[in-house]
Amino acid sequence: MQEARTARITHAFESGKGSASHARSIAAEFLGRLPGQRGASVPRHVVESTELVVSELVTNACKYAPGPIVLELHVEGGLLEVTVRDSEPSAPTVRAADPDRIGRHGLEIVMAVAESFETRREPIGKRVTARIVLDAADRARTSGG
Repeated sequence: MQEARTARITHAFESGKGSASHARSIAAEFLGRLPGQRGASVPRHVVESTELVVSELVTNACKYAPGPIVLELHVEGGLLEVTVRDSEPSAPTVRAADPDRIGRHGLEIVMAVAESFETRREPIGKRVTARIVLDAADRARTSGG
């Protein structure tokens, strides 16, 4: 039977220069503290994927939403949920892949790296969540695969 493993961190900060970098640091530090709870280190490629997802979601929030941003990281079993809340109610636009387009590939990247991606409106603004597999063996056990 799989042991219950959960961890959560929430961090609010003002939108602005350096926000994405700060958010990446928060995510890396959070994942770095998980080994004591999980029994093994989070694989480097998972940390890098998480930093990429966090960076893209926070950058979008900084570009398109006024006001503060809330980053939440939540581990449940073998999945990490990366959630970014902002005050803009409009959902981000996921564009079709276009190798000739310069820029605006962030959500394509997030969707390629994440297990799942969703956007939900909230009373004020929206919540964007990407789920990342932390451990392939855990994921196979929890999904029955």
